[in-house]
Amino acid sequence: MTRLSGKLYFYGTVITSLTALGLSKNGGFNPGHIFSLFILVLVVIAFFLSLRKKGNYRARYLENFFLSFSFFLSLVPTVNETFTRIPIGHPWAKSVTDPVISNTLLVLLLLFVAGSVYQFRKQRKVNKMLP
Repeated sequence: MTRLSGKLYFYGTVITSLTALGLSKNGGFNPGHIFSLFILVLVVIAFFLSLRKKGNYRARYLENFFLSFSFFLSLVPTVNETFTRIPIGHPWAKSVTDPVISNTLLVLLLLFVAGSVYQFRKQRKVNKMLP
């Protein structure tokens, strides 16, 4: 997380996760809060792994995975909320159990897995070039 994009993602995700803890459509603690806490834990662990990257190139694999996984997890409530609300008056999904939501999340999961494999391979090439 030495690049500007990494810093923006880290701070933006921390702020978003913390502010999401104060929101609740149904009142009280719900699965959205669990997602926020888990995402927060993932980016904080990735941050500490980024501090260890000098000399410990294996930590980069986990750092990349945790950041990617946190992004994937943030898409789950985003898809649920968006598809059950938009377009106004006639949303794409009637509830979170609608097949359009599960199919979209399945596609996103497959993209996440493919992207993680790609990142792993790319990181392996980078690690081989480093002393």
